[in-house]
Amino acid sequence: MGVHILYENPDWMPPLRQALSDRGLAWQEHFCEGGMVDLGSAPPEGIWLNRMSPSSHTRGHQGGVQFARELIAWLEACGRPVINGSAAFALEVSKIRQHAALSALGIRTPRTIGVVGGVDALLSAARQLPTPFITKHNQGGKGLGVQLFRSHEAFQAFLEAGSWEGSPDGVDLVQQYIAPAQPFITRVEIVDGRFLYAIRSSTEQGFELCPADACQIDEGAFCPAPSGEDQPAAAAADERFQLRPEITADDPLVGELVELTRQYGFGLAGIEYVQDADGNRWVYDINGTSNYNAGVESAHGLSGMGAVAELCQRLLDEQQRPGWGQNVA
Repeated sequence: MGVHILYENPDWMPPLRQALSDRGLAWQEHFCEGGMVDLGSAPPEGIWLNRMSPSSHTRGHQGGVQFARELIAWLEACGRPVINGSAAFALEVSKIRQHAALSALGIRTPRTIGVVGGVDALLSAARQLPTPFITKHNQGGKGLGVQLFRSHEAFQAFLEAGSWEGSPDGVDLVQQYIAPAQPFITRVEIVDGRFLYAIRSSTEQGFELCPADACQIDEGAFCPAPSGEDQPAAAAADERFQLRPEITADDPLVGELVELTRQYGFGLAGIEYVQDADGNRWVYDINGTSNYNAGVESAHGLSGMGAVAELCQRLLDEQQRPGWGQNVA
């Protein structure tokens, strides 16, 4: 019995492997570009960790998203504990569902309109929002597809020029633009219902941000990854990502975000917000595949993947207790 890891990006795996190895945990990796689910069989015992990303399509693995969704449902039906299971994954790959979840908990989030129907529908939706506004993919990742438009005319010209590239799930968004009081966003990292830390990510070079070590070259545009050995050096050289020590577990918004992870079954999550000139904080993105940044962590003695490995260890220990059964969450 050990940890089973569902993943599609091998460049994100080395820190997790190291954290599991440091704790003496056995694991098996399952590359999810696609595959088969034999519904007449039983899945292996152990803990299942979902590391599938909504940005999978940028690496040619969009089929893995659909496959993982069905595989996870089967695992849960068979009583296997899944970290970031069906409820969490449904939110991670849909910003519309994220908006609904945030609103249901009373957490401030930008006004957003979901669109299916092509160019005319996009333009019609955009005209319902004041300028400036932004567009984004419903199935996002690393800020890909996020663009700022300062007029409806500019958006129309963009669409008519054939420059639009839609979301891989066919659902696109137009969203109220929140002008940040400072040129950065904040990402709150949470594991096992516990606040780890918050980092600031500079937006001075654009919206396409990925704090993972494997995403630190070419401005993060498509998250091209250096080799595992090169990751710490790349992270240390990138000053866009810095710890925000003034954000603590006692922060009211942090408490609300921790509660969200509990209600929707996120074993780990990185949740992003921006603060406007009036001090209002707007939450706009929930990520379930936090990779953490070695440069930030090494400077402050932190370990996000260590916390993930500890979560795996806790769940494995629970399986060894008398009376453990298929209803374990």
